[in-house]
Amino acid sequence: MSELEALRAQVDRLASIEAIRGLVSAYCAACDEHDMPRLMSLFSEDACFDAPNGAMVANGRAAIEEMFIHTFKIRGPSYHWTHDVCIDVDAEHPDRASGLVMAHAETCPNGVMSIAAMRYHDQYRRENGVWLFARREIQFLYYVPFAEYDNVLTRPNRVVMGQDRHAADVPEALRPWREFIDTHGPLEL
Repeated sequence: MSELEALRAQVDRLASIEAIRGLVSAYCAACDEHDMPRLMSLFSEDACFDAPNGAMVANGRAAIEEMFIHTFKIRGPSYHWTHDVCIDVDAEHPDRASGLVMAHAETCPNGVMSIAAMRYHDQYRRENGVWLFARREIQFLYYVPFAEYDNVLTRPNRVVMGQDRHAADVPEALRPWREFIDTHGPLEL
């Protein structure tokens, strides 16, 4: 690779990272505004949305749209914001990238003020020059009514969706967390 080709590749990588950050921000705004056309424009036709607890799973843009319509019908105003966005553009396939997005959301499902802390594990794909979500997996640290927030981290079933309680996806299921416990013993809470 010539010096000029290497420079072009570096500029493309940096421009891609910035475009993907914009994609992540557009997702938050579209969710909060219940802007279905904008939200759906962010996903590839064959995209997958997934959650380890099975509460939010859809394959293909049409199924993702149906899932979000159902979600938005029971959720009033919300506010999503992202913190750290870590993006890795595939050097071998510069139209593919992966990301880890740390985020929070304030929501109101079924009229219950709630707060969530989550991580998104993303796969992005550039199609016709536009970066899209090819896969988005949401993992929850917690998703609880505000009334439960004061002691949310002291129990394992920290994800409340309707009448169902689910075990948190992170950190307990993460390999480094389990290795720490295996090496150093249980936490002393």
